[in-house]
Amino acid sequence: MQKRLNHVAIIMDGNGRWAQQQGLSRLKGHEMGARAAKRVVQLAKDRSIPFLTLYAFSSENWARPQDEVEGLFNLLERFIAEEIDELNESGVRIRVIGDMSRFSDHLRGTIQRTMDLTRDNEALNLAIALNYGGRDEIVRCTRRLLEQGVKPDSVTEETISGMLDTSFMPDPDLLIRTGGEWRISNFLLWQLAYTEIYFTHTLWPDFGAEELDRAIQWYMGRQRRFGRTPEQVRGEDR
Repeated sequence: MQKRLNHVAIIMDGNGRWAQQQGLSRLKGHEMGARAAKRVVQLAKDRSIPFLTLYAFSSENWARPQDEVEGLFNLLERFIAEEIDELNESGVRIRVIGDMSRFSDHLRGTIQRTMDLTRDNEALNLAIALNYGGRDEIVRCTRRLLEQGVKPDSVTEETISGMLDTSFMPDPDLLIRTGGEWRISNFLLWQLAYTEIYFTHTLWPDFGAEELDRAIQWYMGRQRRFGRTPEQVRGEDR
């Protein structure tokens, strides 16, 4: 049975350390990280990967210095303004996952217009995680279930998955984390149950085609068993 790569999720780590190594400001590192994100979106599209999720801003990132947080959101708005037409014309559908309640009305409006503009595109589904945390997502999901009066006996894995921010896409096949850290940092906790996880020391601004292809090749060499024995998997592959 041919293995298929439907969904790649990426923790984009290392912008600040990249900037420090170059003697530049952290915001310059984030700017170069945004360029890397644009590059990887195109690479994923070229490789016919249907779903790509990028971890752009976690719910814990508010603890960073205020000027860095403000700079990150200014960069986000500038990125959308400069790149949206090209992304739309190339068939990229953009969605944002996370809790947008802390964002300004202007930013929420910009995000909504971007999602509306690209909603019919099919070349690549790009999810951007903003003010996102896996635990927070599960809490928000639970609250929605309670608000809707769902009975305990009616709660299944499918019910929960259908209430999550990611209900519109399959769980990731491959998670890539750049920057040399070996943790998932509260990202897609429910969805990563059987995801293959690839860690690389490459800092995010330096991540490109060679590193992505190395991660994909590593994934293709993995045997995804989903709790089954190796013998069961080999039987299905015949």
